[in-house]
Parts: sequence; structure tokens; C-alpha cells
Amino acid sequence: MGEFLSIQPSELKFNFELRKQSSCSLQLSNRTDQYIAFKVKTTNPKRYCVRPNAGVVLPNSICNVTVTMQAQKEAPPDLQCKDKFLVQSVVAPNGATNKDATQELFNKEEGKVVDEFRLRVVYIPANPPSPVPEGDEEGSSPRTSSAEDEIRRTSLSEAVARSLNQPLENSPPSEAQSVISKLNEEKDAVLKQNLKLLGELELMRKQTRQSQGGGVSIVMVILVLLVGIFVGYLIRK
Repeated sequence: MGEFLSIQPSELKFNFELRKQSSCSLQLSNRTDQYIAFKVKTTNPKRYCVRPNAGVVLPNSICNVTVTMQAQKEAPPDLQCKDKFLVQSVVAPNGATNKDATQELFNKEEGKVVDEFRLRVVYIPANPPSPVPEGDEEGSSPRTSSAEDEIRRTSLSEAVARSLNQPLENSPPSEAQSVISKLNEEKDAVLKQNLKLLGELELMRKQTRQSQGGGVSIVMVILVLLVGIFVGYLIRK
């Protein structure tokens, strides 16, 4: 708080977004019975526009000042800003108007009090980054793991189902041995096909992650599942 003016807020906060202007307001309150002249200065006048940058606040009155930051092409490191503002205030003659707030009025002379209030600049990110979902490691998608599990369950279930559906109890020993041998061959073929599908899925996931920066699309997963089911159907036949 200054000697002549009450200034709010105590720091200038701008929503920072590249290539977009941002504004904030200062409220200058004169709680005295005198005319108070003010002048706003900054360490970086090319970056900011202040309206009004000088004027007179009438006794027991309030003046609002708008500070606009010009659109920026680059962001400072960690959005840390070193810019500063200075609000000078001094007693003006009774009946003074805004045009009387000249530089001569703020010259420091013996017996004259020129009050100064400093403000720092704070940048606030307009679009803060979204948090990374838990369990999302190395860019993999939860849907991918579910698809792999589904492939394993489908292929193994088909092999078990074929084994249970074979009538071995009433078959001669030689025929039973032949059926068992055939089942073992089918099981090995299904497992090999399953491993091949999993390898192709992993390859597609890596390729998709490199080109798109994400996991395997749901369409690709469904396609792999359909191919696995179709191959299993052909082997069963």
C-alpha cells in the first residue's frame, strides 16, 4: 500500500498463451481529501500497454488501470518473468485534471514526496498439461493388454474344446492313438499360430507408437482377433 494510493492487486498476473494478448487490471484508490496524480512505468515498455499510464485520482475516488501484454512468440524458461512495474504518486494541485499529470510533477525535489509502489509480473499457463493416467507405461494402451489376453484365452479355449469333443472312450486303441496324435498336432499348430499373432501384434504396436505416438488402434486389435478366430476355425476343420 502506497502513502497516497491504495493499489490492488500487489502483483500483475497474466494468463500466458503464445500469440495471444492478455490483460489484467490495477485499482488505484485515493482515500485522502487531496488530488493525487499517478504515473505507471515498466521495465519493458515494448511488451506492455498501460491505459491510462498517467492521470489524477480525485479525493476519495477510484481509478482503474488496464495493463495489456502483447502477444508473445516465445515463452520464457519455466514461465518466469523478470519484468517489473512502478506506480508513482504525488499530491497534485486542487482541481488538477489528467492533463496536469506531466513528468515535471513527478520530479523529485527537496520538500516534495513522490511515493513509489513496485509490482512484479507473474505468468500463469493458460492450458496446464494434463496428468498422465496411471498404468500408462511406455505409451502402451490398456486395450492392447486386454486384446493379447483375449487372443490367448480364445486360442487355448478352442484347443481345450476340441479335446473335450473327441469321442475316445469307445474307440479302439489304434484309433484312439491316432486321434490323440492328431489333437497334439492341432494343439501345436494353434500355439504356433497364437505366438505368431502375438508377434505381429507387438510389431504393429511398435510401428503405430513410432508413427502416431500412441498404442494400437482398436480397429487393428479387432482385425487381429478376427484373423486368429478364422485361423483357429480352419485348423479345427
